[in-house]
Amino acid sequence: MRTLVAVVVALAAAAPARAQVPKRPPNIVVVFTDDHAYQAVSAYNHPLKLNQTPNIDRLAKEGVRLDRCLVPNSICGPSRAVLLTGRYSHSNGFYNNTNSRFDGSQTTFPKLLQRAGYQTALFGKWHLVSDPTGFDTWQILPGQGQYYNPPMNRMGQRVVVPGYVTDVITDLSLDWLRGRDPNKPFLLMCQHKAPHREWSPALRHLNHNNDRVYPEPDTLFDDYAGRGAAERNQDMTLEKSINALDMKFNDPPGLTADQKKTWDAYYAPRNAAFKAAPPQGRDLVRWRYQRYMHDYLGCVKAVDEGVGRVLDYLDREKLTDNTIVVYASDQGFYLGEHGWFDKRWIFEESVRTPCLIRWPGVARPGTSSERLTSLLDVAPTVLEAAGLPVPEGTHGRSLKGLLAGQTPADWRTSFYYHYYEYPGPHDVRRHYGVVTERYKLVRFYGAPGAEYWELFDRQTDPRELTSVYGRPEHADAQRQLHAELDRLRQELRVPATDPPEAQILPKKKQ
Repeated sequence: MRTLVAVVVALAAAAPARAQVPKRPPNIVVVFTDDHAYQAVSAYNHPLKLNQTPNIDRLAKEGVRLDRCLVPNSICGPSRAVLLTGRYSHSNGFYNNTNSRFDGSQTTFPKLLQRAGYQTALFGKWHLVSDPTGFDTWQILPGQGQYYNPPMNRMGQRVVVPGYVTDVITDLSLDWLRGRDPNKPFLLMCQHKAPHREWSPALRHLNHNNDRVYPEPDTLFDDYAGRGAAERNQDMTLEKSINALDMKFNDPPGLTADQKKTWDAYYAPRNAAFKAAPPQGRDLVRWRYQRYMHDYLGCVKAVDEGVGRVLDYLDREKLTDNTIVVYASDQGFYLGEHGWFDKRWIFEESVRTPCLIRWPGVARPGTSSERLTSLLDVAPTVLEAAGLPVPEGTHGRSLKGLLAGQTPADWRTSFYYHYYEYPGPHDVRRHYGVVTERYKLVRFYGAPGAEYWELFDRQTDPRELTSVYGRPEHADAQRQLHAELDRLRQELRVPATDPPEAQILPKKKQ
């Protein structure tokens, strides 16, 4: 008997190991919002503590919070093209929201996942003019879309969907998840309009803050001293650039009669009080800031609820452990800093987007990174996760090592930025520059009186109030940054002058 046992044990030891079943590729969910400032994600611990986003914060607790995730071109359409391709605007061909059209024949990460057997779906804001490619199913907003009862394009068919746009996009995403093939991995891109201008909250959130008075940023009344013509001559201030629709003196498009009753019950008495004793001067700016914060943060509240619904679904279906979730916005946004709303600039509130990534088994839960990352890095990250090669010419790189706490020794220490849309909305001049951990070197060009250089030392001037370009004490840094900017432009093959498709001609006066 002992001999038989010994023989069996020996045979078992000598037998080839059973082939392991390969692990199923991870599912991927990308929640992509529009103009969501990192200041309005409570996981980023902004000192003004404007709001709470418990569901988005869950991704920070269970994944990694990227603290300097930068966009290459801070405007809606170009950032979406960057996300899809992992390449800069001059490479993917989508420069601005005015006259660009996305070439859907080019390689994108959804296409590569689809070819590899992934189910792919896109719901929400697209804003790239051409129809989506690389998706089995899609339903998108035309252009910017509207907040209430939005018209949508469902695979080429126009439909009008009743409800609030953030809820609609979340519902479509969840309905698709419920009906997908459970035997295949999936990519879901859930792309919200919110909190884009004109910041119309869901009806249930009209009194979400109980008339809270929000703390003001200390640069609300910035006079732009220490900077040049571009900063002084823009058109994006709460003082001069806000309109009646933004401030809810006009109704948002699409409201039904019943919805309008609820809308008016909140806004009408507050508007009447304003008109009875209209504030003047700085008090008017303060009033606008409070209305702006109420509306903007109300939109964020619905987004956070939608994120919670998606995460809860993944939990219920036991998908969480094999699903990567990315939360990001197409760029940052000004919440009154420098007296501004909107984005477009190389400056921090604009160029820096929130980005939180939960990758079970890879991303170290509850950690953060100050390394320079970018929306460029999303495509190569999910391709590596799916076991697919990253296409040649991709400008981003996989975040896998960084998320695991093992930052590659050659990780980027500088980042190239380029904004093209001028003349155009908000009159922000064309500019390009280099961003490092400490400095920003930027060249404004393309407009009379606005062709000049600026240099900002964020270590001594974190609010970027004073250019130190040309000062002797920064001569070494300035020289190094010029060299680095030249290197990046050469490495990225940036055209020496803007190509015709990147230029916007001034409108002729009638």
